[in-house]
This record gives sequence, structure tokens and C-alpha cells, in this order.
Amino acid sequence: WVTLSLFPVVSLGLALTTAAQPRSGDNASNTLAPNKQLGSVKSSRLQSLDKTMVPSHIWIQTGGGGFDMAMNGFGDMTNEEFRHMMLGLKIQKNENKKVFNVSFPTGSSLPVVKGRQMPAVTPGRCASGWAFSAVGAIERQIFRYTGEHIPLSVQNLLDCSWAEGNEGCNGGLMSNAFQYVRNNGGLDTEESYPYVARDGPCKYRPEHSIAKITAFQTIPQREDALLAEMKKMRSISAAIDASLDSFRFYAGGIYYDPKCNSRDLNHGVLIIGHGIQGKESENKKYWVVKNSWGRDWGMNGYIKMARDRNNHCGIASMASFPIV
Repeated sequence: WVTLSLFPVVSLGLALTTAAQPRSGDNASNTLAPNKQLGSVKSSRLQSLDKTMVPSHIWIQTGGGGFDMAMNGFGDMTNEEFRHMMLGLKIQKNENKKVFNVSFPTGSSLPVVKGRQMPAVTPGRCASGWAFSAVGAIERQIFRYTGEHIPLSVQNLLDCSWAEGNEGCNGGLMSNAFQYVRNNGGLDTEESYPYVARDGPCKYRPEHSIAKITAFQTIPQREDALLAEMKKMRSISAAIDASLDSFRFYAGGIYYDPKCNSRDLNHGVLIIGHGIQGKESENKKYWVVKNSWGRDWGMNGYIKMARDRNNHCGIASMASFPIV
């Protein structure tokens, strides 16, 4: 169940610009300030938005815990704009990929692996989550073998992987991105091919290429299979449902919303670790997920997503990683 413990149930189309104090004991760094630009929205635009006013910081109580929601930079977008600009996963069939499916143990006694913290990124108004997810997974694989973190070019994927089925800022798939890097023989560095948050002509230069992958591997649609791969110090590209207001305005805690759909996958993210909040008990497990919506979203750009709760938000439905 989901209830609001501090405020009445409200719509989250538009948020109140007055600030509310965080719950006692909250870490202030995990809360978001109100959107200061909200007051500048023209009255004609307000007519196209949900006029319901809500607090700028609320606590959502769920079975086994809860999570925070707060106003952020997405508050001045309509739902249609948000889905178009920020959610860009393109589910499609694409044959002739070199994919290896493997089996994993079904036991639950797998060790906890903490993900390496990497800086959160800011995508601009470009549905590039799929590209950030793929690049993050490749960077992690390179780090596993070299011990060095080399930022790779997201823009390279946006501009150059159309032949594999991606559509730049209009969306794509992580698997298509992996296929492009394999077909292309590499991916440029971020330094040589910086991110500009818009589509452009392909400017790939092989002399700046760092990453090479031989294939990518899909993971069985089970959360224990995800755990088995995290055990190997991987970061996993995953597709989730990120369309709900509760996700859009997430600000801390373990995210669980029973309305989150495990089949309607619309956003690419990167799983970097997992853990248990407090003592080990039901509904306190979580995935550590890196998003691509900037440091002002969530917990400095990250989210704790409920783990072992019936594939919440579809996090295990379309998970994969590259092989370098």
C-alpha cells in the first residue's frame, strides 16, 4: 500500500513553490530545493498544466519503509513533454545480434556488492537515458580490466548508431548501442566527442576510440540473476518504467510504487550495486541505480529501487551488459 504520512493525497502535476521542512533525521543532501523557475511560467502555459498545488517535499509511506518526493526541474513540464523529452526507450526487434544467454544459480545467498560511485550526469532535454546507460556499462567493464575510469562519449552513440535502430534524442536501446560499438570497432572518449544534448552528424574519429566490445549478454528476467552479475563487479544496463510522478519527483529512500509497471519499459538506467536498509528484513532490500537526469534529481542523481518485490518497475525484464 502507499499512503502519504505528512500531507493529503495530491496530484503531482505542479508543485507548490513554498518549501517544506524535511522529515526529522533526513539527510539534507538527499532532498531537493523547490524549482525556483516555476514562478516564471506564463499564465497561458499554466492552463496546459495540472493546476493542483502540492507541497515541495513529502514522505510516501510504503510497506516496509517509504521514500521522499520533492519538487525538481521537471515540475514545469507537462506529462506529455516529460515522456517525450526524458523517456526514450525504443522497444523493437532487431535481429542478427551476437547475444549469449546463460543460466545463473537460483540461490539467494549471494554476497552484497557495492557499486563504484561515479558522477551523475545531466542529459538536458534529450531522451538519451539509453545512451548513458550503455556508456556506463562499457565504462565499468573497462574499469574492471584496467582499474582506470575513462569517460566515454554518449554523443557518439546519439549521432552514429542510427543504423543499429537508435534514434538519437528521440530514443534508443542499450542493446543497439552495444551492437553499434561492436560493429564500429570502438567508441570515442567524452573528451574528444563531448555531449551536447541534441542530435547531429556523426563525428566519430577512430584515432580517439578507446572502448571495444566483442558482444553483449542478456540476463534472465530474474532478480537473482542480476545479483549474480553484480557479484562479478559489473554494472548492468536495465530498462524500467520511469513514467510515474512518484519516480519523476523521487528524492530519497527506497522507491516502491505498486503502480509501477514491469511491462511498460520506457527508460534506460544503470544498476551499480545493491544493499539492505537497516537490519535484513522483508521489503528493505534495494538496487542502487544511476539515472541520467542530473545531480538535482533523486539522491544526487541516484535512486534506491525496491529489490525482490516482483521485478518492481521491470528492472529485471531487459537487463544486459557488454563483453569487452
